[in-house]
Amino acid sequence: MLLRISDGVRAGQGRPLALPLAVVLALALGLWPDVDGPLPAARLALFDAYQTHLPRERLSAPVQIIAIDEAALKEYGQWPWPRVRLTELVARVAAQRPLAIGLDILMPEADNTSPEALAARMLPGRVRDELSQLTPYDQLLAAQLRAAPVVLGVAGFEAPTPGASDALRLWPIRLHGATAGAGAGAAAAAALPVIRFLQAMSSLPSLQAAAQGQGLLSVRLEKGVVRRVPLVGAVGGALAPSMSMELLRVATGGAALEIDADADGVRSVSVGDLRVPTQPDGAVWVNFSAPAMDRYISALDLMRGGIDPAALQNRIVIVALTGLGLSDFKTNARGDLMPGVDTHAQLIESFFDGAFLQRPAWMRWAEVLALLVLCLPAAWLLPRLRLRVGVPVAVAAGAALFCVGGLLFARSGLLFDAAGVAIGYVVVCLSLLSGMLAAAVRERQQSERALQMARVAAAKTAGELDAARRIQMATLPQPETAFPGERRFAVGALLEPARQVGGDLYDFFMLDKDRVFFMVGDVSGKGLPASLFMVVAKALAKSIALRSDADMASIMYVVNQELVRENPEMLFVTSVAGILDAASGEVVLCNAGHDAPRLIGVDGGVRALLPAGGPPLCVMDDFEYPVQRYRLQAGECLCLATDGIGEAMNEAGDLYGNARLDRLLAGAAVDALIGTPAAVVQAVRDDVRLHVGTAEASDDLTLLVLRWNGPA
Repeated sequence: MLLRISDGVRAGQGRPLALPLAVVLALALGLWPDVDGPLPAARLALFDAYQTHLPRERLSAPVQIIAIDEAALKEYGQWPWPRVRLTELVARVAAQRPLAIGLDILMPEADNTSPEALAARMLPGRVRDELSQLTPYDQLLAAQLRAAPVVLGVAGFEAPTPGASDALRLWPIRLHGATAGAGAGAAAAAALPVIRFLQAMSSLPSLQAAAQGQGLLSVRLEKGVVRRVPLVGAVGGALAPSMSMELLRVATGGAALEIDADADGVRSVSVGDLRVPTQPDGAVWVNFSAPAMDRYISALDLMRGGIDPAALQNRIVIVALTGLGLSDFKTNARGDLMPGVDTHAQLIESFFDGAFLQRPAWMRWAEVLALLVLCLPAAWLLPRLRLRVGVPVAVAAGAALFCVGGLLFARSGLLFDAAGVAIGYVVVCLSLLSGMLAAAVRERQQSERALQMARVAAAKTAGELDAARRIQMATLPQPETAFPGERRFAVGALLEPARQVGGDLYDFFMLDKDRVFFMVGDVSGKGLPASLFMVVAKALAKSIALRSDADMASIMYVVNQELVRENPEMLFVTSVAGILDAASGEVVLCNAGHDAPRLIGVDGGVRALLPAGGPPLCVMDDFEYPVQRYRLQAGECLCLATDGIGEAMNEAGDLYGNARLDRLLAGAAVDALIGTPAAVVQAVRDDVRLHVGTAEASDDLTLLVLRWNGPA
């Protein structure tokens, strides 16, 4: 009932709430500050998923990282190295004529291994005088920095930090746009919503004076993850570029960075012909690629001359610490744990490849439009569809939203917040579904009385069928109690209706002190009519057999005539009936259109007796059935079964088959543990159940096993 609601009720349910809710959510999405959106965790998780599953393809490799790694530290000693060693390293990099060299290393203190530092710690003497005359290592490094396109790193601090200051040598930054009149000093820095550092730590003033540029290394982590990097920040009262932008300025020979800003903040940062669109705070989303270890060259290999002499030519080189315990490893948006310098390298790579990640100001209004485009048709369509159709359609629309977001990311580098739109869409759909389900509940309450009446009627019918089953099964004799004290023969029997009641029958009883009558039959049809006719046939056969001393042929003849007379439904019965003389083992059989009985020898051999000698009962009203006579040996068994055993079918449609039944009977007969008729019946029952499995029973199962033990 809940899967379909009447058209008149469905058409109006849910809409009075869903439509205003969609408008309110759209306004909230459009008016909420777009820094992180109304649901920042969902947005960041989605953008991280874009990066993970759609990583940037590396089209160029303009950046090479010279890694002061474990191998270099093992060879040249622990950090910090003497400045003369660092001078040699920078000289070897510069010898290959790179475009720019970035030092992701802070040197705020003088080298304590320099000659003058060693001399100051010695007593007056010749060695001290000679050391004092040597060139300080910091001067050697400064000279090398002056001769190469080197950019030094700066670490920003948002709180007062020992050793840090706001006295930095910074290169010009030109400001264009609404705040251009403020220049590039304190007024400009105060006017822009960029990341701010109270102080910064850099290298010695002499090294700053020798370098060609200086850039910020600091990034702001978002829950421990690097996603966005500022291209420009403010230290004290001055604007400062990031390391990546300063390296590009030096590499292109630019005199200054260009910042385009308006009243909302920074719109882009440019150097030379490169223009990088930014967020209002001057930051950009980093478009990460998969980890690429070919970005890294060990400083040891460079110092030993073990790299291609042109490996660094016309490239941007960053020298950084990557040794364990020295490097600031950070987790990026893809979940990769990489050295912090990797972020700057990947940022420059993405600029060269033109693979910018952007979230323009109009993107929020595109998301508002997407929300309305999803919600308004859903409010019109969902109440008109069945839930089994409407729910998959709604889910498909939501999935398409994420596909569009992924496509925009992969093709254009646009960051579309499909998560925020999808959550609003889900809220609207849930309001629609709640209204529809409320209507379904009301409709269900209206029909509860009719349903209850139907249940009562069904329960009554089921009770009557259960009673009919109990009555039917109660008419069958029980082999365990039918012949108390009898040792000349033994009987085992089984009847399992396919439905609550069935049309199979079996019977056995004593005609006198030596003769036992037995019978198995199968009424045509199924269900209640067949079960009623089964009871009639069984009762008539027993009555006729007991009230006279007639032979087997006469009994079968009279039973056939009586059944024909009382058969308005034109049913018929296949049957095998017989009489066993318990004193001699002689068996007299009449077969009315039934499967041939099986004789199980004492050696386990199974053979079929003669087939049916006449038609089923109720087919011909004046037919004299022939008699078959056999003499059993002590220990031999007669097995009478209906076709429900051989035709038992499993889920694959395979039949149990008479051949399998014969093999089972042969094995059961020679097995001392299950050699009794009851055990044989149980073995057949278990094997048929094993074959059928979970398939529904297709016909009644009936089996009767009669064994003659001998005259004593």
